[in-house]
Amino acid sequence: MSTPVTFHRDAPLRARNTFGLDVRAPLLVEVSDADALPALLASPEFKNAPPLVLGGGSNLLFVEPPDRPLLALTGRRVRRVGEPGDRLRLRAEAGVDWHGFVLDTLARGLGGLENLALIPGTVGAAPIQNIGAYGVEVREAVRAVEAYEPAADRFHRLSSEDCAFAYRDSVFKQQPGRFIVTAVEFELSRNASPRLEYAGIADELAARGVGLPTARDVADAVIALRQRKLPNPAVIGNAGSFFKNPIVPAGRAEALKADHPALPLFASGDADTRKLSAAWLIDACGWKGHRIDHGSGDAGVSAAHALVLVNHGGATGRELFDLARRIADSVHARFGVALEPEPRIIGATWTPPA
Repeated sequence: MSTPVTFHRDAPLRARNTFGLDVRAPLLVEVSDADALPALLASPEFKNAPPLVLGGGSNLLFVEPPDRPLLALTGRRVRRVGEPGDRLRLRAEAGVDWHGFVLDTLARGLGGLENLALIPGTVGAAPIQNIGAYGVEVREAVRAVEAYEPAADRFHRLSSEDCAFAYRDSVFKQQPGRFIVTAVEFELSRNASPRLEYAGIADELAARGVGLPTARDVADAVIALRQRKLPNPAVIGNAGSFFKNPIVPAGRAEALKADHPALPLFASGDADTRKLSAAWLIDACGWKGHRIDHGSGDAGVSAAHALVLVNHGGATGRELFDLARRIADSVHARFGVALEPEPRIIGATWTPPA
């Protein structure tokens, strides 16, 4: 029987971060069974150095190499845990590939996650970021999150309410290092109505001649849209959307719209605020397709999507961070709007513009 814990020292991380940054970790530990966590984290190597948990590496930027051990949960089991009415509950371990899991749910005839197809990363990372796309957030399907709290030496089962989900946010992001997500339980429907209100989906389905779309049809449309808009990390290093769409007071949003009629506004879930398009703001400042002209010259902004920072091959994390900082400063200077990064930043602190 194989051991649930595997140690890698001086571990290369280029293949473990989608920016493709050439950094190394002093120690990387892979754990296939979450029950091994208490003994592992009580060991001398972790006693005074809480680990940095690594998922698929699609939502982080290494500005500097990590100075503490990395932990990767590799359990990939998915099982049924309940069947209330026309709904099915599935428990997926943290190491399950997210897109693969979405396809699995579709194969089971379940709806609810189809708008989140092709998002890179793992199931364990999904609730931390409260991943979202095309009008849907993962919190809508999460019934519970299982997590280990090293400081208290306790396993928890947190309800969706306990997770304090918000736009690209959760208790796991608000309290970094407190919890290690080990599994997620989802509740999905066999009779879910497709969510088509987000711009682009209905047009894509119409172009495909789909009149009464199934969940699989919606997923196929989302996959096609993402493939056209977002660069493939296997071809050019990136972490998807680098900035969150800023949420501002409704009055401020309307004033910006009056000055810039082409600026897209979206509902934020709060009557007093509106969500702005970060991509439009960045594009309006001339950054789309930009490539830095110093250092390696390999850090840039995708020519296909202004929200995506890219590594053309030899960029450093510092170059990408500095480019992001320049973009945010220019947006703030022109529009008075502060941008916040989506990825977790390792080795630097993001501060809002003065």
